[in-house]
Amino acid sequence: MKAFKYATPAFLLTVLSGAIGCNSLPKLRNDDGVKTNVDRLINTIKVKHRASLGQDGCTTENIVYRREYGSLSKSERLDYVNAVKCLQALPARTPASVSAGTRSRFDDFVLVHIQRTLDIHYTGNFQHWHRWFVYLYEKALRDECGYKGYQPYWDWPKYADAPQDSPIFNGDPYSLGGNGEYIPGHNGSVILPPGGSPIQLAPGLGGGYVRTGPFANMTVNLGPVGGVDGVEPGPDGGLGYNPRGLKRDVGPALNQRYANYTTVLGLLSKSNVTEYRTLSEGVPNTAELGPHGGAHYVINGDPGGDLYISPADPAFWTHHSMMDRMWALWQAMDPEVRNYQMDDGRLGHITWDNNPPSRLTTLDDVIDMGYAGPSTTIGQVASTTSGELCYFYD
Repeated sequence: MKAFKYATPAFLLTVLSGAIGCNSLPKLRNDDGVKTNVDRLINTIKVKHRASLGQDGCTTENIVYRREYGSLSKSERLDYVNAVKCLQALPARTPASVSAGTRSRFDDFVLVHIQRTLDIHYTGNFQHWHRWFVYLYEKALRDECGYKGYQPYWDWPKYADAPQDSPIFNGDPYSLGGNGEYIPGHNGSVILPPGGSPIQLAPGLGGGYVRTGPFANMTVNLGPVGGVDGVEPGPDGGLGYNPRGLKRDVGPALNQRYANYTTVLGLLSKSNVTEYRTLSEGVPNTAELGPHGGAHYVINGDPGGDLYISPADPAFWTHHSMMDRMWALWQAMDPEVRNYQMDDGRLGHITWDNNPPSRLTTLDDVIDMGYAGPSTTIGQVASTTSGELCYFYD
């Protein structure tokens, strides 16, 4: 068992005892009654959003919709898979002098996430930065690899009881690869919040290398930065070349706990962005990971268990598309207020959990994407239907 820091600049690599188990926390409901309420509310939001189109240059004629991965036809899923593989085969734009481990266009996106991790998590730009990040990835799939669709999302609660059997992780030819090979008796990860008790996460149903599906035996080039179970930190702070196989540890425990229908209903019920983000991203230094951290650890493994290099797992992009979907739905409930509302609470600053103390994030702050793509500002991506953006979710 290897220990991690989730909410500090460095990840600890020591074995600890006395951890608080996530299973000791109260479980949230994922029953049909809550699902019915969620579906009803989301349908109402979508009707309202469609009626508002045309006010920001985005109309019913030109808006595009991102869809749930499982709702895509087999041919559509295969098109997406092939586009991701294409991106992994294209040469990197990053010079080797900057990162010797960045070997592909796909890796360009992993690299900028490594470089920016401490500036884009538990910070006021978290939602905006990742919105632009996913959009540029989608744009690269379309413009550089001929993909005709749009970035699909992972509907966390829909598959919470068995995510390993979902269309994303079931290992069939249309999935994003299967779970890792099962390692009997393997332990879950330990998160070490600064100043708090260590948190033991329940293990998934894999833990080993991915051997099924389109991304079986995929090579991960960068990282780990902090180290993950069985894999020591990579050279040059994770920027060096460190080829190894893709690992996952997908299972239901964390999905049921952190990313279920009650979670979704709770997100859409929040009255301001500070409350929304506290539930969505979790409370630093506690076992409340929120659906953001919780779903990351549903994937887990390598690279999924290292926050820095997590975009190196193709499933990352469906997770963060769902993160953006939830925020877009929440914004659409009161767009005049919520589209440009900035967090003025604990997570609203330009440093990780306001450590060291820093100013609040503003709409004029720049989102730098390095070699992944062009920069923009917070204000330009505050809505999915303003500026260059013109999309929503089904």
